[in-house]
Amino acid sequence: MSSLAEAWDRSPLAEDHGDPLDRLLGDALRRQEGPDLVRMVAEVRELRTARGAAPGALADYLAEVDVPSAIALVRSFTTWLHLANLREQADHEEPLPPGTYLATTVDRIIDAGVDPTQLAATLEHLELRPVFTAHPTQSVRPQLLATLRDIDALLRQRSGVAGRMRERVDRRLAELVDAVWQTNTLREERPKPAEEAASVLWHLDQLAAAVVPELLEELEDELGRLGIELAVPARPLHFGTWVGGDRDGNPRITPEVTLRTLTAQFERALDALVIAVDRLAHALGCSTRVVEVSPALRDGLTLDAAELPGVHAELGTALATEPYRMKCAYVRQRLLNTRDGVTGGYRSVDGLLADLAQMGESLLANRGELLARGSVRRTMRTAAAFGFHLATMDVREHAQRTQAVVASLVDRFGQTSGSLPYEALEPADRHAVLAAELAGRRPLMPAAARLGEEESATAEIFATVRTALDRFGDGAVESWIISHTESADDVLAAVLCAREAGLVDVSQGVARLGFVPLLETVSAVRAAGQLLDDLLSDPAYRRLVELRGNLQEVMLGYSDSNKEAGITTSRWELHRAQRRLRDVAQRHGVLLRLSHGRGGTISRGGGPTHEAIQAQPYGTLDGAIKVTEQGEVIPAKYGQPARARYNLERALAAVIEASVLHRTSVLPLELLERWDGVMDVVSDAAFAAYRQLVEDPGLVRYFMTSTPVEELDGLNIGSRPSRRPGPGAGIEDLRAIPWVFGWTQSRQIVPAWFGLGSGLAAARAAGYGDELAAMAVNWNFFRTFLSNAEMSLAKADLAIAAQYVDRLVDPALHGIFTVIGAEYQRTVDELLRVVRQPHLLASNPSLRRSIESRREWLDPLCHLQVELLARLRTPNGAADPLLKRALLLTVNGVATGIQNTG
Repeated sequence: MSSLAEAWDRSPLAEDHGDPLDRLLGDALRRQEGPDLVRMVAEVRELRTARGAAPGALADYLAEVDVPSAIALVRSFTTWLHLANLREQADHEEPLPPGTYLATTVDRIIDAGVDPTQLAATLEHLELRPVFTAHPTQSVRPQLLATLRDIDALLRQRSGVAGRMRERVDRRLAELVDAVWQTNTLREERPKPAEEAASVLWHLDQLAAAVVPELLEELEDELGRLGIELAVPARPLHFGTWVGGDRDGNPRITPEVTLRTLTAQFERALDALVIAVDRLAHALGCSTRVVEVSPALRDGLTLDAAELPGVHAELGTALATEPYRMKCAYVRQRLLNTRDGVTGGYRSVDGLLADLAQMGESLLANRGELLARGSVRRTMRTAAAFGFHLATMDVREHAQRTQAVVASLVDRFGQTSGSLPYEALEPADRHAVLAAELAGRRPLMPAAARLGEEESATAEIFATVRTALDRFGDGAVESWIISHTESADDVLAAVLCAREAGLVDVSQGVARLGFVPLLETVSAVRAAGQLLDDLLSDPAYRRLVELRGNLQEVMLGYSDSNKEAGITTSRWELHRAQRRLRDVAQRHGVLLRLSHGRGGTISRGGGPTHEAIQAQPYGTLDGAIKVTEQGEVIPAKYGQPARARYNLERALAAVIEASVLHRTSVLPLELLERWDGVMDVVSDAAFAAYRQLVEDPGLVRYFMTSTPVEELDGLNIGSRPSRRPGPGAGIEDLRAIPWVFGWTQSRQIVPAWFGLGSGLAAARAAGYGDELAAMAVNWNFFRTFLSNAEMSLAKADLAIAAQYVDRLVDPALHGIFTVIGAEYQRTVDELLRVVRQPHLLASNPSLRRSIESRREWLDPLCHLQVELLARLRTPNGAADPLLKRALLLTVNGVATGIQNTG
């Protein structure tokens, strides 16, 4: 048997990169566990890679492992995968210097000769808004994430040092690997919303301090080449959050939690701005003994002294000849007063920007142009991007909850057509009732009236939003998202509730909140155009949109439409819905902002953000876009400054390019229409295959037994329950996250590809083989879709999945796995035929190597998971807490190796 060190030295990754991670882990294994585990790890590795090993030899070996040894093995494999993730994240970062993607995009715009007037009009609306969501699905504990970030930083440092310095770095790395080894990787309880908020605030702090100022300065320089100067209050990059505001199915998000979260954001934002102003003061030591200042700045300082005499008394003499530092002192105090809610603060970020602009204008007039366009402008851009809240909160609530409030109000105090109660009305009749109420001036509910308990809780959140806007300013909360919107009356119900809370009054020109239909079911997605037309055709609602800057946001849900219809039909219907929404918005003369509810996995809309943006239908992106970022994605994309800069720049460049250069179709419309027909054939056949699978009466039991989905709650990965409220135990009651998580753990990954093969085969049988090949080359939507499916197929492993099925599933249900296996092979064959490749990922060898190298450590984790599930599902096993812990550790490990949860 080879030694462990020799085994690690033979690692393909070690050969490719020559870095210390493999040996670091081997040394840690010896220090932490001793020779017996070293021997076991080496034996497992050799059984996994040996060519002559008998089928099932690895599974048989692991079946004999006791639980404590299983835990140690799982920790070994998982730690290696964590370190491999860090290595790959560093290796896959582009070697191109910052600014390259923005510069390349601007070059393309210049070459295209875009009309300057149209260019200015489009970029006036430029806004990329990543939205950090409230259901993280992050299986890695924050403590471990922090240690991994430190390892990542040391690895980057190591490449630039040698000799004794490298020895010290290696010693520190070894120390941190030991810390990883001794960290409890499982949460003992569900994270509280406050903990979720703290994680998001940490990332926002890093972005505000180290990433966004430089990126916005680069953007300003590049747009200058186009003759475009964005007004400083513009927010080309802005952040959103659902943390503390996502109430859909999460009883832990109470009005009190929402207000506490907004308070924490407000205080953190003001503290960050104080630090930024302190840095500015340090940079602006300009003295009136050397250079003059503008009369406007002198007058401003006089007013400041009168309004803030304490600051003047303390610093007025010391800073008498340094007016910019004196101005910063007044600005600083105003920020502190704003944070503390005392007089002498700012009413909004506009006041802060005005003070900063006053300094900038003075510098421009007095030989300080570089300072004005440098330090001052950077501070202003950062203040505009993050405001007084770091991120703008969206509140999300299920349509049924607001409809229940309205039903109670209308039935008691309003008027409905005929004698039917509100809930018994058809959607069109509900719409008519709500439109009449909104057009009126009186409140629907008398001041002394009372609602039921659930209705009161929903109504209370509207009052909380009003309190927050009054206390923290209108940027604190922007949108009310109506999840599971099916028709226009679902949106109007939320508007009516907001009116009762004083957030909306069309007759008085009050519109403090925007309303966003979230389209999640296939029927709602297909009816997207009609729904938007119904809303914008209503005079009261159209006036509301006008008051909100003539902007209407619509959110598209990728997860539930996928679970309902399969990935092919989901993606195609979402693509067509965007076209319909574009056409309706243009007809009504409103600016459409699409919000994409993407998850971390391909089946939930994941994949490279810049590619997804560029694959949007032409004309749907008019400068502004929102994209959700979920837990496992947030630290991977934003946890390290260079990586965050890279991801944000690529996405921002994609938004600019799609908005400016993709206003009209790059393909002939008659060709696009023909390809639409081909996609209809693909979608229809894929939908039929997928529905046949999920409607199989044994599918629920098969899914529950062939995956660890029933054990997932023990991971405590988010504050939200894994099931929707209700008595059902079927797949329709399971949230999309555990649906995807379960299939991923068992390496079947069904939601990311199932049905596509049947769809492609049907189109080929109909004579569209050449069309499919052309679509894969020339149509961004289709090419990106196939690329994401190809990656998911490469990550799937039905040989491993067969271990789950054979060991855990009733033989009477094995036919379902036969169906899955046949569709998998069909999908691989048909996809390779379309893209004309010999094997999966032939055009992306680095990703293929990454996936293959992980299997050396991932496969044993899956074999252990099967064995531990089998033991846990016995009468004695269910009562064994150590066995359950071992199983949950394998779930964490597999998620780490595949780099996806749900």
